[in-house]
Amino acid sequence: MNIEFYGAASCVTGSCHILKVNGKKILLDCGMFQGKDEKERGNTSFVFNAKDIDFCLLTHAHIDHCGRIPLLYKQGFKGDVICTEATLDLCNVMLQDSGHIQEMEMEWKNRKRERQGLEKIEPIYTTEDAASSMKLFRGYPYGKWIELFKGLKIRFNDAGHLLGSAIIEIAADEDGKETKLVYTGDLGNINIPIINDPVSLDYADYLIMETTYGDRLHKTTENEFEELYKIIRDTFKRGGNVIIPSFAVGRTQEVIYALNKYVEKDELKDISIYVDSPLASESTDIFKRHEDVFDEEAKKLIMAGDDPLAFKGLYFTKSSQESAALNKINSGVVVISASGMCDAGRIKHHLKHNLWRKECSIVFVGYQAEGTLGGRIIGGEKTVKIFGEEIAVNAQIHQLQGLSGHADRLGLLRWLQSFKKMPKEILLVHGDINASNSFKDLLTSKGYCSRVMDNGDTFDTKGGALQVKTESKKDKIYKLLDRLGDVDNIGNDELINRIKEIL
Repeated sequence: MNIEFYGAASCVTGSCHILKVNGKKILLDCGMFQGKDEKERGNTSFVFNAKDIDFCLLTHAHIDHCGRIPLLYKQGFKGDVICTEATLDLCNVMLQDSGHIQEMEMEWKNRKRERQGLEKIEPIYTTEDAASSMKLFRGYPYGKWIELFKGLKIRFNDAGHLLGSAIIEIAADEDGKETKLVYTGDLGNINIPIINDPVSLDYADYLIMETTYGDRLHKTTENEFEELYKIIRDTFKRGGNVIIPSFAVGRTQEVIYALNKYVEKDELKDISIYVDSPLASESTDIFKRHEDVFDEEAKKLIMAGDDPLAFKGLYFTKSSQESAALNKINSGVVVISASGMCDAGRIKHHLKHNLWRKECSIVFVGYQAEGTLGGRIIGGEKTVKIFGEEIAVNAQIHQLQGLSGHADRLGLLRWLQSFKKMPKEILLVHGDINASNSFKDLLTSKGYCSRVMDNGDTFDTKGGALQVKTESKKDKIYKLLDRLGDVDNIGNDELINRIKEIL
């Protein structure tokens, strides 16, 4: 087996690796870069030929893992996308929503470009591209071995990160010898509402492992939910609103589930909680269709006749008019809105109207990538630009990392130590360089052999040879030109503007 790393290597987003085995090329995830990663690496092209890929194995439906599958399809990929049944259903709404966002952002940019006399630019992909790519998806249950072709089979195991998220076991028969590669995708935090804890495995010869929180520890989930309750109570006393930027798929449903308990115990009386995201509404319906993969606590509530994702005072907004009306409410509401990192969607409008108000609270319940609007707010910036306007950061800012869907440093180690024997090599991905190196040091202290993978690295299981693909100056120029697009018929001013957009 030969593995090439083209995303989420020495960075957090854009998961994308190529496995070469028995003459086939298998893509492990095909995600979007976000924040700083997007500015540095771009999302408009691949460094490989999409037509050469035979299969795409997808761990889960978050955009940094699945977000470029429509582009892969658009550029000629015709193989199967293999995932769990819940992931298929979630991707059906996630990717079309992503296409809609691409179209809306390009429409806004093109209006600005038109006023400047510049040529229009196209979205990475459209809603139609996303819908068309769904015909490639094939959904399977957890725990079943699936033969992709002679000499290779895979099995999905619950990763405990998101509804349908999977740890993928890949068993390859090469020259009569079986080698097992395990790809974690994103490993889940323990005791997260609705979702099961990550499944333990017996062994892997080689392991590709995420390190998002490889240098940090979470508080307990129960303590974080109690903290969220106190934030809501104190904010309402000050006469403000609570704004929760939340990933529409996964985190939103978990927050709803937690707040349901406080409402039913009358600790949050007569509260109004608005989920302002059409995607979150659709995703919540999908969650309800996949109750069979809920954890035991959630199943017991459902069996007792209690819908943990619905309660008095919970409202799902649909139209943009309903969303805009929320910004006329000065106090006493909780607004949960996407996107989770605040770089797109309705959350930007709610931040524009509440971020500058000292009586309000902004509560982050998920990872904030460097360079995103959420990352800049968490990072302590005093003003941020939203829709071209400078907005002061006066609201109280909270980050509840214990609500993260990712395992922390000890959670990652605990999952790994459940193996009955050590992997030969652990290839560390999906973490910033500090988190990955910190976790590598921890693994070394425990006797594990691990490597932090960089963009362009290649790992060969035959002898464990590692080759680093260094870019020549010519390669870098070609990559820049690819991102610039057609420059033959444009003037210097347009060329400068395009370079500025990339930089």
